[in-house]
Amino acid sequence: MADIAEKTRKSPAKFLSDVKKEMKKVSWPKRDELIRYTAVTILTVVLMAIFFWAVDLGISKLIELILD
Repeated sequence: MADIAEKTRKSPAKFLSDVKKEMKKVSWPKRDELIRYTAVTILTVVLMAIFFWAVDLGISKLIELILD
């Protein structure tokens, strides 16, 4: 197992060179796509926060009713 790790080990310069080559292959989103994806993400996070707030409030009220 150690032999495999030693065979695949690269120098930091070679690693960074490979990273640079791979980053050139990446398909980056256009500005309008990025704005749309960001808006969808923010909206999803807000809706999930509201959902969990409502569930938490409901459970809290239920526990209050049980304990009183």
